[in-house]
Amino acid sequence: MGCSLLLVGCGKMGGAMLDGWFAARTVDDVVVVEPQGAFGADSAPGEHRIVRCAGPSRIPPGFDPDVVVFAVKPQVMDEVVPGYADFARPGTVFLSIAAGKTIGYFAERLGAQAAIVRAMPNTPAAVGRGMTVAVPNAAVRDDQRRLCDTLLGAVGQVAWVEDEGLLDAVTAVSGGGPAYVFLLIETLAKAGTAAGLPEDLAMRIARATVAGSGELAMRSAEPASVLRRNVTSPNGTTQAALEVLMAEDGIQPLFDRAVAAATARSRQLAG
Repeated sequence: MGCSLLLVGCGKMGGAMLDGWFAARTVDDVVVVEPQGAFGADSAPGEHRIVRCAGPSRIPPGFDPDVVVFAVKPQVMDEVVPGYADFARPGTVFLSIAAGKTIGYFAERLGAQAAIVRAMPNTPAAVGRGMTVAVPNAAVRDDQRRLCDTLLGAVGQVAWVEDEGLLDAVTAVSGGGPAYVFLLIETLAKAGTAAGLPEDLAMRIARATVAGSGELAMRSAEPASVLRRNVTSPNGTTQAALEVLMAEDGIQPLFDRAVAAATARSRQLAG
């Protein structure tokens, strides 16, 4: 038996998570609120009950959700969140998957008694391979934490932390991480083209190599450093490439600066 859920915002991330929840049968009754009124195709299978509306005033009377999920963009939170303060009840937990908005931000608008979980998922949730890190406030009960863990776990792996400050670095590493991997695919393909490969073949090789390597890393119990060494023959072609990538001015300092910049920006957005 699934929970009752109010989803505020059903864009790419909200829609991907909703699909995962229905597939895992973790939700039953669902109300989707799209504040900007841009309703797409109904992703819910026919056996599920789902109602779509344009704002909190249109939510069916008597609907008492177990969880309210905020999945709208951070820049519209100010106008959206206060409309849901009436749902700050003992039996309801608020789950935010928006970057940059702190638990304190939601508590100011929903009330100090509100049970709030702040989570940072990433876009591989769309294929059930997401990575989410979550932090609860003191009002979240054990059963509410388990419910949020079940919902987030339906679209990938979940980790919990008690220090909310860590979510800035989480945002930088896993939240933005898919973009870095996609950039790796782009740059690897361009390097292959520069080395003489046809453009379409270079891109095909790059995509398959990155995807396959990621799957191997997930399935293997070995650390990434061991997997890297397994590919690297002494004085071979891979070693020649790694000597460039692992030089003092190679990929590590670039990633250090990139993640630091993203972390700093996350802190700025949080105010």
